[in-house]
Amino acid sequence: MNILIVEDDTNIALYLRNGLVEESFIVDVASDGAEGLAKIRQNTYDIIILDWMLPSLSGIDLCVIARKNDINTPILMLSAKSDIRDKIEGLNCGADDYLPKPFSFDELLARIYALARRRTLQHDIILEVSNLTFNVSKRKVKRGEKNIKLTTKEYELLELLMQSKGHMVSIKKITTHLWQDETVSDSIIKVMIYHLRNKIDEDENQKLIKTVRKFGYKIDDI
Repeated sequence: MNILIVEDDTNIALYLRNGLVEESFIVDVASDGAEGLAKIRQNTYDIIILDWMLPSLSGIDLCVIARKNDINTPILMLSAKSDIRDKIEGLNCGADDYLPKPFSFDELLARIYALARRRTLQHDIILEVSNLTFNVSKRKVKRGEKNIKLTTKEYELLELLMQSKGHMVSIKKITTHLWQDETVSDSIIKVMIYHLRNKIDEDENQKLIKTVRKFGYKIDDI
Protein backbone atom coordinates (compact mmCIF):
# COMPACT_ATOMS: atom_id res chain seq x y z
CA MET A 1 0.00 0.00 0.00
CA ASN A 2 1.33 3.41 -1.03
CA ILE A 3 0.96 6.18 1.58
CA LEU A 4 1.73 9.90 1.46
CA ILE A 5 2.47 11.76 4.71
CA VAL A 6 2.09 15.55 4.54
CA GLU A 7 3.54 16.82 7.82
CA ASP A 8 5.82 19.80 8.54
CA ASP A 9 6.99 18.55 11.96
CA THR A 10 10.15 16.60 11.08
CA ASN A 11 10.03 14.42 14.21
CA ILE A 12 6.40 13.41 13.68
CA ALA A 13 6.96 12.77 9.96
CA LEU A 14 9.99 10.56 10.68
CA TYR A 15 8.14 8.72 13.44
CA LEU A 16 5.21 8.00 11.13
CA ARG A 17 7.39 7.07 8.15
CA ASN A 18 9.57 4.64 10.12
CA GLY A 19 6.56 3.01 11.75
CA LEU A 20 4.70 2.57 8.46
CA VAL A 21 7.76 1.26 6.61
CA GLU A 22 8.14 -1.36 9.35
CA GLU A 23 4.56 -2.37 8.56
CA SER A 24 5.64 -2.87 4.90
CA PHE A 25 3.95 0.24 3.50
CA ILE A 26 5.50 2.33 0.71
CA VAL A 27 5.83 5.84 2.15
CA ASP A 28 6.45 9.27 0.62
CA VAL A 29 6.78 12.39 2.78
CA ALA A 30 6.03 16.05 1.98
CA SER A 31 6.97 18.81 4.42
CA ASP A 32 4.45 21.47 3.33
CA GLY A 33 1.12 21.79 1.58
CA ALA A 34 2.46 22.84 -1.81
CA GLU A 35 4.85 19.88 -1.95
CA GLY A 36 2.06 17.59 -0.83
CA LEU A 37 -0.25 18.83 -3.60
CA ALA A 38 2.50 18.32 -6.20
CA LYS A 39 3.03 14.73 -5.06
CA ILE A 40 -0.71 14.01 -5.05
CA ARG A 41 -0.99 15.27 -8.64
CA GLN A 42 2.09 13.34 -9.77
CA ASN A 43 1.63 9.99 -8.01
CA THR A 44 -1.11 7.55 -7.08
CA TYR A 45 -1.58 6.86 -3.35
CA ASP A 46 -3.83 4.50 -1.44
CA ILE A 47 -3.99 6.71 1.69
CA ILE A 48 -2.99 10.32 2.42
CA ILE A 49 -2.11 11.29 6.00
CA LEU A 50 -2.57 15.05 6.10
CA ASP A 51 -1.68 17.51 8.85
CA TRP A 52 -4.04 20.48 9.26
CA MET A 53 -1.51 23.22 10.01
CA LEU A 54 1.00 23.33 7.15
CA PRO A 55 3.24 26.00 5.57
CA SER A 56 2.33 27.42 2.13
CA LEU A 57 -1.00 25.58 1.90
CA SER A 58 -3.07 24.33 4.82
CA GLY A 59 -4.29 20.77 5.06
CA ILE A 60 -7.87 22.02 4.72
CA ASP A 61 -7.06 23.93 1.52
CA LEU A 62 -5.10 20.99 0.11
CA CYS A 63 -7.99 18.65 0.82
CA VAL A 64 -10.49 20.96 -0.87
CA ILE A 65 -8.28 21.32 -3.98
CA ALA A 66 -7.77 17.56 -4.19
CA ARG A 67 -11.50 16.85 -4.07
CA LYS A 68 -12.27 19.57 -6.64
CA ASN A 69 -9.77 17.87 -8.95
CA ASP A 70 -11.53 14.49 -8.52
CA ILE A 71 -8.71 13.01 -6.44
CA ASN A 72 -10.68 10.56 -4.32
CA THR A 73 -7.83 8.99 -2.34
CA PRO A 74 -8.87 8.42 1.32
CA ILE A 75 -7.53 11.24 3.52
CA LEU A 76 -6.80 10.89 7.22
CA MET A 77 -6.57 14.37 8.75
CA LEU A 78 -4.23 14.95 11.72
CA SER A 79 -4.57 18.01 13.92
CA ALA A 80 -3.85 19.40 17.36
CA LYS A 81 -7.35 20.89 17.11
CA SER A 82 -9.64 18.54 19.01
CA ASP A 83 -12.81 20.63 19.29
CA ILE A 84 -15.85 19.00 17.73
CA ARG A 85 -16.32 22.00 15.42
CA ASP A 86 -12.79 21.50 14.10
CA LYS A 87 -13.47 17.82 13.45
CA ILE A 88 -16.63 18.71 11.55
CA GLU A 89 -14.74 21.29 9.46
CA GLY A 90 -12.04 18.75 8.64
CA LEU A 91 -14.56 16.11 7.57
CA ASN A 92 -16.68 18.61 5.63
CA CYS A 93 -13.66 19.72 3.56
CA GLY A 94 -13.42 16.19 2.16
CA ALA A 95 -11.34 14.24 4.70
CA ASP A 96 -12.47 10.65 5.33
CA ASP A 97 -11.29 10.45 8.95
CA TYR A 98 -9.95 12.79 11.63
CA LEU A 99 -7.39 11.97 14.32
CA PRO A 100 -6.50 14.56 17.01
CA LYS A 101 -2.91 14.91 18.21
CA PRO A 102 -1.40 13.39 20.28
CA PHE A 103 -2.35 9.91 19.10
CA SER A 104 -1.06 6.38 19.44
CA PHE A 105 0.56 4.74 16.43
CA ASP A 106 -1.64 1.66 16.92
CA GLU A 107 -4.79 3.76 16.57
CA LEU A 108 -3.39 5.46 13.47
CA LEU A 109 -2.61 2.05 11.97
CA ALA A 110 -6.11 0.76 12.75
CA ARG A 111 -7.66 3.78 11.03
CA ILE A 112 -5.43 3.29 7.96
CA TYR A 113 -6.54 -0.33 7.64
CA ALA A 114 -10.18 0.69 8.09
CA LEU A 115 -9.90 3.27 5.29
CA ALA A 116 -8.16 0.72 3.07
CA ARG A 117 -10.89 -1.87 3.66
CA ARG A 118 -13.57 0.69 2.92
CA ARG A 119 -11.90 1.62 -0.37
CA THR A 120 -11.41 -1.99 -1.41
CA LEU A 121 -15.09 -2.72 -0.80
CA GLN A 122 -16.04 0.24 -2.97
CA HIS A 123 -14.04 -0.86 -6.02
CA ASP A 124 -11.01 -2.74 -7.22
CA ILE A 125 -7.81 -0.73 -7.68
CA ILE A 126 -6.83 -1.07 -11.34
CA LEU A 127 -3.68 0.43 -12.88
CA GLU A 128 -3.40 0.80 -16.66
CA VAL A 129 -0.61 1.59 -19.11
CA SER A 130 -1.53 1.10 -22.78
CA ASN A 131 -3.03 -2.42 -23.01
CA LEU A 132 -1.37 -3.52 -19.76
CA THR A 133 -3.78 -3.73 -16.81
CA PHE A 134 -3.01 -4.57 -13.19
CA ASN A 135 -5.84 -5.28 -10.76
CA VAL A 136 -3.90 -4.57 -7.59
CA SER A 137 -6.65 -5.78 -5.27
CA LYS A 138 -6.80 -9.19 -6.95
CA ARG A 139 -3.18 -9.31 -8.13
CA LYS A 140 -4.19 -9.99 -11.73
CA VAL A 141 -2.03 -8.72 -14.59
CA LYS A 142 -3.05 -8.79 -18.25
CA ARG A 143 -1.39 -7.58 -21.45
CA GLY A 144 -4.24 -7.39 -23.91
CA GLU A 145 -6.04 -10.72 -23.50
CA LYS A 146 -2.98 -12.52 -22.11
CA ASN A 147 -2.89 -13.29 -18.37
CA ILE A 148 0.55 -12.79 -16.84
CA LYS A 149 1.73 -14.59 -13.71
CA LEU A 150 4.36 -12.80 -11.62
CA THR A 151 6.32 -13.53 -8.47
CA THR A 152 5.50 -11.57 -5.31
CA LYS A 153 8.44 -9.20 -5.78
CA GLU A 154 7.60 -8.75 -9.45
CA TYR A 155 4.05 -7.76 -8.52
CA GLU A 156 5.45 -5.19 -6.08
CA LEU A 157 7.90 -3.85 -8.67
CA LEU A 158 5.25 -3.57 -11.38
CA GLU A 159 2.86 -1.79 -9.01
CA LEU A 160 5.54 0.77 -8.14
CA LEU A 161 6.36 1.40 -11.81
CA MET A 162 2.71 1.67 -12.88
CA GLN A 163 1.85 4.00 -10.01
CA SER A 164 4.58 6.31 -11.34
CA LYS A 165 3.56 5.98 -15.02
CA GLY A 166 5.67 8.23 -17.22
CA HIS A 167 8.07 9.11 -14.41
CA MET A 168 11.46 7.63 -13.64
CA VAL A 169 11.66 5.47 -10.53
CA SER A 170 15.18 5.47 -9.09
CA ILE A 171 17.08 2.28 -8.34
CA LYS A 172 17.27 3.43 -4.71
CA LYS A 173 13.49 3.81 -4.48
CA ILE A 174 12.97 0.38 -6.01
CA THR A 175 15.40 -1.15 -3.53
CA THR A 176 13.72 0.55 -0.56
CA HIS A 177 10.28 -0.42 -1.82
CA LEU A 178 11.12 -4.09 -2.26
CA TRP A 179 13.56 -4.72 0.58
CA GLN A 180 13.18 -1.78 2.99
CA ASP A 181 16.52 -1.37 4.81
CA GLU A 182 18.24 -4.47 3.42
CA THR A 183 21.35 -3.98 1.29
CA VAL A 184 20.72 -5.20 -2.25
CA SER A 185 23.04 -4.76 -5.23
CA ASP A 186 21.94 -2.93 -8.38
CA SER A 187 22.52 -6.14 -10.33
CA ILE A 188 19.59 -7.77 -8.51
CA ILE A 189 17.33 -4.96 -9.72
CA LYS A 190 18.61 -5.41 -13.28
CA VAL A 191 17.82 -9.13 -13.15
CA MET A 192 14.32 -8.42 -11.83
CA ILE A 193 13.68 -5.86 -14.58
CA TYR A 194 14.96 -8.38 -17.14
CA HIS A 195 12.51 -11.05 -15.98
CA LEU A 196 9.63 -8.55 -15.72
CA ARG A 197 10.33 -7.33 -19.27
CA ASN A 198 10.26 -10.91 -20.56
CA LYS A 199 6.80 -11.36 -19.10
CA ILE A 200 5.32 -7.91 -19.85
CA ASP A 201 6.91 -6.97 -23.18
CA GLU A 202 7.53 -10.41 -24.69
CA ASP A 203 6.13 -10.71 -28.25
CA GLU A 204 4.78 -7.15 -28.05
CA ASN A 205 5.67 -4.45 -30.61
CA GLN A 206 5.26 -1.72 -28.00
CA LYS A 207 7.81 -2.02 -25.21
CA LEU A 208 6.50 -0.41 -22.02
CA ILE A 209 9.34 -0.87 -19.53
CA LYS A 210 12.17 1.54 -20.25
CA THR A 211 15.63 2.08 -18.78
CA VAL A 212 16.73 5.56 -17.69
CA ARG A 213 20.45 4.91 -17.95
CA LYS A 214 22.39 5.10 -14.66
CA PHE A 215 19.33 6.38 -12.79
CA GLY A 216 16.44 3.92 -12.83
CA TYR A 217 13.45 2.68 -14.79
CA LYS A 218 10.00 3.79 -15.88
CA ILE A 219 6.92 2.39 -17.55
CA ASP A 220 5.25 4.43 -20.27
CA ASP A 221 3.20 4.03 -23.43
CA ILE A 222 5.00 6.80 -25.32
